[in-house]
Amino acid sequence: MHIITRLDMGGSAQNTVCTCTGLLQKNYQVILVSGLSNESKMTANERRIVDTHLEKARMRGAKIVWLPALIRRINPVLDLITFLSLVRLIYKEKPDIVHTHSSKAGLVGRMAASLLLVPIIVHTPHGHVFHGHFNRIISAVFLFIEKAADKITDCTVALTSGERDDYLKLGVSKPRKLVTIHSGVNVEKFMKPIKSAAMKRSSLGVSSEDIVVGTVGWLLPIKGPGYLLNAMQPLLKKYPTVKLIYIGKGELGPKLKMKAKNMGAADRVLFPGWRDDIHAILPIFDIFVLPSLNEGMGRVIVEAMAAGKPVVASHTGGIPDLVIEGETGFLVEPRDIIGLTQAIDQLIVNQELRQSMGERGKMRCYLFSEERMVAKIDYLYQNLLVREN
Repeated sequence: MHIITRLDMGGSAQNTVCTCTGLLQKNYQVILVSGLSNESKMTANERRIVDTHLEKARMRGAKIVWLPALIRRINPVLDLITFLSLVRLIYKEKPDIVHTHSSKAGLVGRMAASLLLVPIIVHTPHGHVFHGHFNRIISAVFLFIEKAADKITDCTVALTSGERDDYLKLGVSKPRKLVTIHSGVNVEKFMKPIKSAAMKRSSLGVSSEDIVVGTVGWLLPIKGPGYLLNAMQPLLKKYPTVKLIYIGKGELGPKLKMKAKNMGAADRVLFPGWRDDIHAILPIFDIFVLPSLNEGMGRVIVEAMAAGKPVVASHTGGIPDLVIEGETGFLVEPRDIIGLTQAIDQLIVNQELRQSMGERGKMRCYLFSEERMVAKIDYLYQNLLVREN
C-alpha cells in the first residue's frame, strides 16, 4: 500500500505513480491511497494528465483509494479522520508493506500502519522540510516529529545521497535504516527527437534565431523562480535574441509576470503554464535552469539531460547527485543571482559548450531511469521481507 497526500503534476506524485505501475509489472498487488489533491488547484488539463496516468495504473491492476480528508495543511479534525480512515483501510486490506510518501501522509500513514502491526513500514520524504520551507521554529518541530516517526519506520528511502547525509547529520535516522534510490524518469521519452521543432517554438512565441533559457516547476518561493528572473535581467538586455520560458504555475506567477513587464521584457519572458508535452518542449530549450532553494532530487533535471540540454542548477539538496560541475552543467549556490547570471552567460555565448555538456548529460541520464528505480525498490522490499520472516 502506497500512501501520498496528493497526486498532481509534482515530482513526488510522478515518482509514486511510476513506482506503483512498475511494481505491478513485478507481480506485486498494489493499493495507491491519496487525498483528492484539491490544494494543487489543477486546471482541467492538468487533472486530465494525472487521471490518464492513474487510469494506466488501474488498468494494470492497481487499486486506487481516495481519502477526501487527507490534505497537505495541518487540520486536527481532518487529520484524525484521515488516521481513522487509514486504520480501517489497512485493517481491511492487510498489506505486507505500507510505503508512505511526503510529510503529512508519511506521519499519519506510518502511525496507522504501526498501530495495526504492519510487518514492514517504508517512508520516502521526497525532500525534507528541515530548511528552506519554513522558519526555524516550525522546521525544528518537523525535525522532532521525523525523529519520532523514524522509531516506527523500517526503512527511509532518500532520493539522493545528499538527502541521506542530511538525515544522518541531523540525527533523524541511522545508516542501517537509510537507503538511497533516485527517482526514476522515463528517459527514452525525452530522448526522442520531435518532428516539428519549428512549430513547437512558434507555438510558444519563440523564433528559430532565439536562444531559449527555460525552467520547469512550481512557481513557488522554494523553487527560486524570482532569482532566475533577476539573474536574467542583464542577459535580456545584453542579448536581444535570448528568451526565458517558465513552464509551470504557482503563487509567484502574477508577480513574475508583472516584474517582467516592468523590466520591459513581457514579450521575452513567457509563461505557458503547466503542459502535458514537456518531452516536446525541453528539446527546444537551449539551456535548462533549476534555481531551487532546496530540492529533494529535481527529476526534471534528468529529463532535461535526456533531452540533451546543459543544466544550470542550485548546489542544494540532491541536485549535486545529478549534475557534474563543468561536465554536464554548472552548479551555483542558492540565491546567488550573480553566479546564475555568469553560468547562463557562459552557455549563451558558447554553443559548442552547450552541445558538449548536453551530450554528456544524455549519457549520464540512464543512471536515473524508471527501470533502475523500480528494480532497486523491488530489491529493497524483498530484503525487508526476508528480514521480517
